[in-house]
Amino acid sequence: MKRLYILIIILLSSSQILFCQKSKNIPPEKPKLIIGIVIDQMRYDYLTRFYDKLEVNGFKRFINEGTNCRYTYLNYMYTQTGPGHATIFTGTTPSMHGIVTNEWYIPLKKQKVYCVDDSKVSTVGSNSNNGKFSPQNMMTPTFGDQLRLHNQNRSKVIAISLKDRAAILPGGKTANAAYWYDDATGNFITSSYYMNQLPKWLQDFNSKKLAETYLNRLWTPLLPIQEYTESLRDSNKYEQGFGNGQFVFPYDLKYISTKNKKEIDYAVLKYTPFGNTILNDLAKAVILNEEMGKDNVTDFLIISFSATDYIGHRFGPRSIELQDTYLRLDKELVHLLDFIENEIGKENVLIFLTSDHGVGDHPSFLTDQKLNGGIFKQYLALSLLRTYLNATYGEGDWVLGYADLQFFLNRNLIEDAKLSLKEVQEKVASFLLQFNGVANAVTSYSLQYQNYTDGILNCLQKSFHPKRSGDVLIALDPGWIEDSSYMYDHNSCYTYDTHVPLMWYGWKIPKMTIHRRVNIIDIVPTLAAFLQIEVPMGCTGIPIQELLGN
Repeated sequence: MKRLYILIIILLSSSQILFCQKSKNIPPEKPKLIIGIVIDQMRYDYLTRFYDKLEVNGFKRFINEGTNCRYTYLNYMYTQTGPGHATIFTGTTPSMHGIVTNEWYIPLKKQKVYCVDDSKVSTVGSNSNNGKFSPQNMMTPTFGDQLRLHNQNRSKVIAISLKDRAAILPGGKTANAAYWYDDATGNFITSSYYMNQLPKWLQDFNSKKLAETYLNRLWTPLLPIQEYTESLRDSNKYEQGFGNGQFVFPYDLKYISTKNKKEIDYAVLKYTPFGNTILNDLAKAVILNEEMGKDNVTDFLIISFSATDYIGHRFGPRSIELQDTYLRLDKELVHLLDFIENEIGKENVLIFLTSDHGVGDHPSFLTDQKLNGGIFKQYLALSLLRTYLNATYGEGDWVLGYADLQFFLNRNLIEDAKLSLKEVQEKVASFLLQFNGVANAVTSYSLQYQNYTDGILNCLQKSFHPKRSGDVLIALDPGWIEDSSYMYDHNSCYTYDTHVPLMWYGWKIPKMTIHRRVNIIDIVPTLAAFLQIEVPMGCTGIPIQELLGN
């Protein structure tokens, strides 16, 4: 009897242990933590091109264990970092949230304004001016704003990035914090919009001088150079490199970042894969020190990896440098996902991964391949337009400015001359259509009073805001970019700029692939549906039904 009693006790104890272990893996009704990962300038085809060389538990963990929205697109024209991040996290297009481009022209002031400029705030964490920013220019709330509103501000919302706008815009106006990289010090900083001083844990993080540690490294390829068969050879004419003549491996980052014996150019870190590494370090520190996902109120963390964009602009989508960056980022994702699962549990965390835009090939590469491409000389077009308007209407300052494929006319002068603004806009649009590389030109009058349901004009309409956009907007032909300091660029509605990854993982996410078109604005309403809360004001996306089940 005694032996039988002991056996029963052992069996009951084992059952309880097994039940506890199983219950730990049962997802709660709502995720304890949502993490939005944005990889700046990531085209979808990087996943397929680099697939064979990726780790099992990095990008492939999303593909093989989560939901892959195979055909996800940005559904507006001016595909840049500011509009991209604002669109992802508001669930609506620039026509509604107002971040039409990274910067836009203000005719009354005759100057450009940066999308997160705010002269009323000051830098926190540095003596530089790199923190005078806030989300004040956002016209609609983000998912984070709605989450905090729903939970009486008990949800923590924190956003981090190397770029200021990639941290500030996703977090929204009520975020607990947004932190970004300071080129002047190599530290992470914020603005007085959020707080008066950095938290102690971030001060300690900055004191480690990780930027200096990473800038003392040699950037060499992870694999033997001949194994990067998905990319062009290391030495090719389509790369800008580091500006000091260095555009082949290995890269001596200490040499490149040394201005003089006493001064370090911390900005160099952003143009290396170690910019992603330091952000990954910060992400783990945020989760630990802010105790995100540790209670039953859903928190939200946004991690925007920007080094991919900086490297992409200089080296391009077919460079070994870019491929090596993604292979290294893949390893960073392995570490991050393992950390999250160990710290909080896969069943408690909902993660989505996407991008703010893609990038095109360099026009010279395209023409060498007997394909169409070119560089639009916007300053020449602006000069000829002014000459044309002077010849048509008489001498005058008819065009006040230009910004990102948009022409801003002098409306006061047009009114004083008793001219029809609509007719002047139409003349300008017709004139600009004559330039090589211009696919379409449309007036703000047309975008305000007509409804375009598809094609380029529809994308232009979704990028148009009557208070911030130009009088005449143009779209370039496929393969064309503006003339700029960038070797490679993005700012179109073509697939190389708009087709981006969207993958979901963790919590109650099923294992599947969605093969229909999904718009980037559908992320936020899907998150709201998961949590059974209202979508943010202005949201125009629709939930991804396949993720919601029956």
